[in-house]
Amino acid sequence: MAHVVNGRDSKPKSLGVKIYGGQVIRAGSIIMKQTGMRFKAGRNVGTGKDCTLFALTDGKVQFTPKRIVNVIK
Repeated sequence: MAHVVNGRDSKPKSLGVKIYGGQVIRAGSIIMKQTGMRFKAGRNVGTGKDCTLFALTDGKVQFTPKRIVNVIK
């Protein structure tokens, strides 16, 4: 249990990469959950209201050195 000062504890946020580079993904699947736009949406990738990146088409996930996420058909 985490150290709690005020008697409350927040739920854990399931953040991070869900599908890594080179893996095959289906349209609508989540690529990564993040707080803020650490990674930007590239080709065939959409952004949710909580900065979640998801695939718009089927294909392979590609991460670029400039922190842009693409889905290649």
